[in-house]
Amino acid sequence: MSSEQYIKAIEESNIVSKTDIHGIITFVNDEFCNISKFSKEELLGRSHNIVRHPHVSDSTFKLLWNTINNKQTYKGTVKNRAKDGTDFYLNTTIIPILDNDNNIKEFIAIRYDVTNEFRLKLALDKKQKILFMQSRFASLGQMIANISHQWRQPLSELQFALFNLKKASDKQDSKNSTIYYKKSKELIQRMSQTIEDFSNFFNPNKETVNFYLTDAIDDAIQILSNDIKNENIIIKRNFEEILVNGIPNELTQVIVNLILNAKDAFISNSIKNRKLKIRISKSYIGVETFALIIIEDNAGGICEENIEKIFEPYFTTKHSSVGTGIGLFMSSMIIQKSLNGTIEAINTKNGAKFTITIPIIKGDVDNDVSIV
Repeated sequence: MSSEQYIKAIEESNIVSKTDIHGIITFVNDEFCNISKFSKEELLGRSHNIVRHPHVSDSTFKLLWNTINNKQTYKGTVKNRAKDGTDFYLNTTIIPILDNDNNIKEFIAIRYDVTNEFRLKLALDKKQKILFMQSRFASLGQMIANISHQWRQPLSELQFALFNLKKASDKQDSKNSTIYYKKSKELIQRMSQTIEDFSNFFNPNKETVNFYLTDAIDDAIQILSNDIKNENIIIKRNFEEILVNGIPNELTQVIVNLILNAKDAFISNSIKNRKLKIRISKSYIGVETFALIIIEDNAGGICEENIEKIFEPYFTTKHSSVGTGIGLFMSSMIIQKSLNGTIEAINTKNGAKFTITIPIIKGDVDNDVSIV
């Protein structure tokens, strides 16, 4: 095939333009005109900024020009605007063409259209945001229920303490008045701390931090302490103290969801001897080290025909009054986005086992402290 045939093949299968060293258009092919909706006469002799989208930052174009002016090839996906105001996205490769003295004489840009792919991605991102908002509301409902559980006992104790405080006051019994006053203050502080704990849990701050997995998991167990106690669930813990980077309260939310799912399975399957094992350990895959969080129950397991679907949005085997089907989907997204990890589920002999895999911060590999 001759060089002319190669050029023709490129021009007919891609979106091609050429500019001089100042960015003035000297050539466009038909595909460029078709997607930009400008004619060749409108484009030739004009600055390439004619199709620049106003939302694209100056820093993006500064990087582009710095790259090609240094005689290097620029590659990237660029958002553009057509003559009629519509947007289009192009995967772009810009190549500096050099003369015999190694000076830049022009630039050639070869592009292909990825507009449909970008629009699909934007639609999926929007759907994920909606799912996350729905999951937040579902979680908020669960947290309010847990606050009511957490407050029920101290409210009864507070009522009793205030009753005795009044009695002691009526009798001018300063000793018991002091005792019941201190008791009332302690109860109010405990209830206030409950609100503080749950406020932190829903803190919208998305900055990642270094934290110990044990802290996030202990927070989840504390949040669900009344559910665990009332449903007679025995939790066996085997923890290594491992440092990771991510958003701790979102990991806590994942653990809360997994424990609640196990609790619901215990109830629906009428399991009497309810056991939940939670283990934190290290795993070595090649030269990389990962933290494993393994949560295993004896609640009967997940139906085999459903186990591949449980992380899909809106999939649930629960009654609509019990589950929304977004808890495990949201958990999977949190593990991926907030912790750069993975989550998977398998059935064991007596129940289900969830394994969360999270990269370990380098330098923490040798800092093992066993906690049982």
